[in-house]
Amino acid sequence: MKTDDIALIQIDVSGRLCVSPKTASFPFIYRAGMEVHWDSQSKFLYSPPPRDWPHPRWFRQITGAVKGEYGVTLIISPETQWRNIDDALKLGLAP
Repeated sequence: MKTDDIALIQIDVSGRLCVSPKTASFPFIYRAGMEVHWDSQSKFLYSPPPRDWPHPRWFRQITGAVKGEYGVTLIISPETQWRNIDDALKLGLAP
């Protein structure tokens, strides 16, 4: 199985969880039918703003969609940057 480090995890102004892979791109992730999308300009995966699910559940949804559709495991590394995410949420996203 392939892996790719996560360069950045952030919550944008609309509340979406955005995950930027270090090298890979996933333009057809929508095919997984898991409400995960790819922003081709900014090169990140994103969820809808949380409704019923909290951000940690959306993180698992994003990584699961990538694994299922592309066979790539996204990994939080020591170099992963965090933006607009508090320490409690970081712990919820950590494996």
